[in-house]
Amino acid sequence: MNKRKGFIITYILVFGSVFMILLIAVSGFVLSQMRQAKYELAYEQSLHIAEAGLNRYKWYLLHKEQELFGGVEIGCPPSDCASCAPCEYEFSLPGAGALGKYRLEVLEERACDITTSVQVVSTGWTYQFPDADRSIRVHYIKPTVAEYSYILNHNVWAGDDRIIMGPYHSNGGIRMDGQNNSFVSSEQIQWSCTDSYGCSSCPLECAYSPSQGCLCPGVFTTANGNEDLFRIDAPHFDFEGITIDLGIIKGLTQPPPEGQGKGLYLPPSNAYGYHVIINQRQLSVRKIERVSRVYAYDTDLGYFWEYSIIDREGAAVNYNLSDCGLVFIEDNVWLQGTISGKITLAAADLISPSVTRNVWLKDDIVYLNPDNSDSLVVMGQNNVLITPDSPDYLDLHGVFIAQTGHFGRNYYSPYTYPNYAKKEQLNMLGSVISNGRVGTKWTSGSVWVSGYRERRNIYDPTMSFNPPPFLPSISEEFSYKKWEEIQ
Repeated sequence: MNKRKGFIITYILVFGSVFMILLIAVSGFVLSQMRQAKYELAYEQSLHIAEAGLNRYKWYLLHKEQELFGGVEIGCPPSDCASCAPCEYEFSLPGAGALGKYRLEVLEERACDITTSVQVVSTGWTYQFPDADRSIRVHYIKPTVAEYSYILNHNVWAGDDRIIMGPYHSNGGIRMDGQNNSFVSSEQIQWSCTDSYGCSSCPLECAYSPSQGCLCPGVFTTANGNEDLFRIDAPHFDFEGITIDLGIIKGLTQPPPEGQGKGLYLPPSNAYGYHVIINQRQLSVRKIERVSRVYAYDTDLGYFWEYSIIDREGAAVNYNLSDCGLVFIEDNVWLQGTISGKITLAAADLISPSVTRNVWLKDDIVYLNPDNSDSLVVMGQNNVLITPDSPDYLDLHGVFIAQTGHFGRNYYSPYTYPNYAKKEQLNMLGSVISNGRVGTKWTSGSVWVSGYRERRNIYDPTMSFNPPPFLPSISEEFSYKKWEEIQ
């Protein structure tokens, strides 16, 4: 009997121990799962807390921009202050109290003392699990014209041989017979399409009015345009705003005491202008002493004598560009070369109110590096035009801005100028911003008679991520350009 009791006690102890081990193991597993669930919840909350930090900074971008940079306004230490306290803020929710904190690290990108972008890293964490932190890096950048292939201030007709790569906008009406792979937007709801835009007989897409002629939608097509991507009644683009920047650029480039000496300033040549050849970060400049004329046609001016072919020029003077990469030339410019880094070149006469200056594109203008680190902005106070003696195959990289005139290549008679009239291929990487009507190919009926037979246009939106100074913006508000979570 005692032996049986001993066996029973032994069994109870053994099975009791096993049960306790299992109970402890199950309890540990449950507790571990509960902790893991809480950790994962905190990990997700940390991301939302980090987002709250970005929202805080964006509010300051929108409301306190003039006081913001350098981080003083929100308590962030300057970038050169290693001993300053970190820029940390508590995160709370109504009814839940304080849940954690976020830390902001701000890096301002500047060129020529102009803020081009702001990089913000926001790191969030909870008090319960501070090691479950999450970090988000965002670039705040003002949207720029580089996000468009074309921005125009005039009615326009893109022919059926065109392929438009990138958004296309006009403050006027648009007949988009080319192929568009992105949005085509017009400020107009309706516009009067004339013979100059192929509306001698009113297209089916339009309606005839005895008093106003052929009335068409703000954007329409009779050929290859993708109507699903057409937009009308779009916001107006301010060309006047670009003109104001010219005075600022001149002031930055002029040597002291007139200016700040942050770039290269060339005064009036007292001749025909300057021939500028860009060799990476060096400019070879020749004063143009004599030019030849050709009889040209422009849709606004009609036929006129155009003085655009360099006949004689002086000796070259070389200039090294500063890191700022800013150039202001108070005269006409004939331009070509290879670009390295960021360069902004403006040609304008701010001395004589009745005089405006042109930029002539004489030969290839290309980027040296294929990794998107190079960028060029060319601002012409009046026109930006391709010369009649341009090469048969022409490559143009950059953003080309004709502020009061137009971008294009004028008509040259194939009978009078057989060597100038017809060219083969124009390849453009970047954007065209033109106050007037653009055109680089001329036809009579459906027959090509002047300009470039084949034209390829590819916009370069990467320039907006790290823009050169004075790349015109299309909004004064900074916005998200790139959002990424980092480790």
